Amino acid sequence: MTNSTDEQAVETSIEAATSRRFATLGEIYECARDQLSPDAWAVLDGGAGAEQSLHDNTAALAQWSFRPRYLSGVTELDTSTSFLGIELAFPVLTSPIGGDGLFHERGQCEIASATSMAAIAPIVSEASPFPLETVAKASDGPKIMQLHAWGEPDEFLAFARRAALAGYSALCVTIDCPTLGWRERPMTRRFDTPAQQWSGNYGAAGGSAADRLRSGTGSDWTWETLAGVRSRVDLPMLVKGVLTAEDAEAAVAAGMDAVMVSNHGGRQLDCLPATIVQLPEVVTAIRGRVPVAVDGGIRRGTDVLKALALGADVVLVGRPIAMALAADGANGVYTALTLLRAEFERSMLLAGRRTIADLDRSVVQPRTVHGF
Repeated sequence: MTNSTDEQAVETSIEAATSRRFATLGEIYECARDQLSPDAWAVLDGGAGAEQSLHDNTAALAQWSFRPRYLSGVTELDTSTSFLGIELAFPVLTSPIGGDGLFHERGQCEIASATSMAAIAPIVSEASPFPLETVAKASDGPKIMQLHAWGEPDEFLAFARRAALAGYSALCVTIDCPTLGWRERPMTRRFDTPAQQWSGNYGAAGGSAADRLRSGTGSDWTWETLAGVRSRVDLPMLVKGVLTAEDAEAAVAAGMDAVMVSNHGGRQLDCLPATIVQLPEVVTAIRGRVPVAVDGGIRRGTDVLKALALGADVVLVGRPIAMALAADGANGVYTALTLLRAEFERSMLLAGRRTIADLDRSVVQPRTVHGF
């Protein structure tokens, strides 16, 4: 059922899953909540404002059902794919997780180690207590560096050069976080994330990332600014935070090599549409010119399958990874990725699709529950 080329074949049997410390992703979530302080849990589990977008991301995924094709003759799967030149065992990346030291003392270093074992790649957050070079040394697997669309272009370019020298394969530019969202769960606890949790990449500047996130002043970047830095960066560039056809077109015009449909997991501007709702609009606008990723609300292997069927080339997983990090460090993250992949593969098999290329709009339909 697994890829013949995988050096570390994922275990997909229920027996293998139940022999681990965590048999399901739900058990990991419960452990994370027990492990974290109430303040850290409020940061991790919360969203912006009334948390409408946070709720809608998961609720919208539940509004799709599968259309399986039985007697399809599928006995083995090939879930391998590539994204921005990075070979992936299955079409998942881990989302950038800022302030990751709140959840584990080694934070993103543990995530990088686990993703290398799982034969996928992480997107490493700029707003971290760990310098990008430190995270790069945590594993020999491919990594993507996330940067924000803020500050002077020369400062951005200096970060891009650091990432290239450290061996990162691509850059991910987040455009929806010019300042921190209105996050009421930590606010009601009177908890303010310590500045050092966001500032490991700033050296002597110390609080620069924290100051920008807390400032409330926004960013003066435009699509023209992004196009200008793109012309001076050799690494492939992915833009994160696209929700409309208009911004998808602007991203392609700016020279982006891929776009990510994301509402920041419901943690920035509240009352945004769910990312799975916006995905088809962006895919239609892109017209196959660049790959499309999607981020937000992914909690299960079935969610990954739905997102791919609706047009995504790769799927980003954030909160489940942060929770796994809190639960058991690199081991927890690797277990979460293994369980996610196992459920995804089992669902592909049951849906009668053998390869990623077989996953198209015919796999899903809007959910209808008669009588409700």
